[in-house]
Amino acid sequence: MDEGEARLRGGAEEDAALEAGPVPWPLPERPGFLMRRLHQIHVSLFSELCGAFRVTPLQYSLLSLLRACDGADQTTLANTVALDRTTTTGALKRLQARGLVERSPSPTDRRSQHCRLTPEGRTLLHRMEGAARQAHDVTMAPLSAAEQATLIHLMKKITAAHAQRRSAGDLVA
Repeated sequence: MDEGEARLRGGAEEDAALEAGPVPWPLPERPGFLMRRLHQIHVSLFSELCGAFRVTPLQYSLLSLLRACDGADQTTLANTVALDRTTTTGALKRLQARGLVERSPSPTDRRSQHCRLTPEGRTLLHRMEGAARQAHDVTMAPLSAAEQATLIHLMKKITAAHAQRRSAGDLVA
């Protein structure tokens, strides 16, 4: 078969494949589906084990971050937890209403809100630490210690590669 015949034959095979439709891609093989399911599972476990504290996983992340950095402005918090400022502000307002977070104008930029844990916030975070860790442990329990380390490493690698994508809004062009 000469080069021209090979090109024609390749074109016919491509046309037949297009007519047959896309190759099936089962949901359990799709990374996005699996990540969403894993997130659903973890949120369910977190709610089950931490429900008595009335704190969502996002709020727990914000409280933990505020403890780690001893306060921060809302923009820094939003960027660190990879959410838009509106969602982050709403979560912080709910924590403030419960007396767990203080929000005040920044001393260096009056347009910015500085946030910090209240003593009540520190106490709640301390009290719920064991339950939150248990939710993470139960989520990862099907994996060996080595597999857990590998999964964490791979998730960090993927999130670092897409660090510029902070929220679902970043995906809209």
